[in-house]
Amino acid sequence: MNKRTVVTSAITTAAVVAALIATPTLAAVARPSDAPEAGQPMHTSQPYAQGEGQGQGSMGQKMGQKTGDQKMDGQQAGGQQMKGQKMGGQKMGAGDGTGGGTGLTDVASGTLTDDQKTELAAMAEEEKLAHDLYVAFDEQYDATVFTRIAKSETKHLDAVRILLERYELTDPTVGLAAGEFVTDDTQALYDTLLAEGSVSLDAAMEVGRTVEETDIADLTTANEDVTAPDVLKVYERLLAASEKHLVAFGG
Repeated sequence: MNKRTVVTSAITTAAVVAALIATPTLAAVARPSDAPEAGQPMHTSQPYAQGEGQGQGSMGQKMGQKTGDQKMDGQQAGGQQMKGQKMGGQKMGAGDGTGGGTGLTDVASGTLTDDQKTELAAMAEEEKLAHDLYVAFDEQYDATVFTRIAKSETKHLDAVRILLERYELTDPTVGLAAGEFVTDDTQALYDTLLAEGSVSLDAAMEVGRTVEETDIADLTTANEDVTAPDVLKVYERLLAASEKHLVAFGG
């Protein structure tokens, strides 16, 4: 998943420690002036544990172009109770049929440019956005597709977090509850997509397709010119998983 800036309209794992699974991509966008510099230490002792860090993907930009000027329904966007799911510090198995998994234990690290470090940090926020949306829809609708893919997105975030730790980068999702994001654009995007998907099951499936299509495009871009073996491995798995998720959502 380039630098991303998330705009108000619409928008996942590779297993690590034992396995990873794959997910999406987003268009590059400049980060806010207060975004952390690449190389800041991150805190990964517990899922959503307290810590500092900001990251911004470009999902908002592509989602905004895709969904246009649609306005969110405040009543639908608010009041959504979402089951908290721990997304970090989880040990990952060999995959659950939602995208496969590959361990990183024996995969070497490499070197990343500043832009690639920024992209990697932004990827964590993108995975969280997809995960939190699918958890919310899973609670609202009787559709197992959201249950299954939300679990996959958890593994995706875990995989990205391991890379962030390896490269000593700040995790922009740390300390945040479900549905909460460090950047205003990402928060607005989440609220908009949540509102759109809360209209009906069909609308939620459409949001899923939008998120996965955007992720596929962004991951493809993020993968360009990367030479670090472990980062390439994660991106490849995330991409493969996003393609499977898109099919599951009817894409």
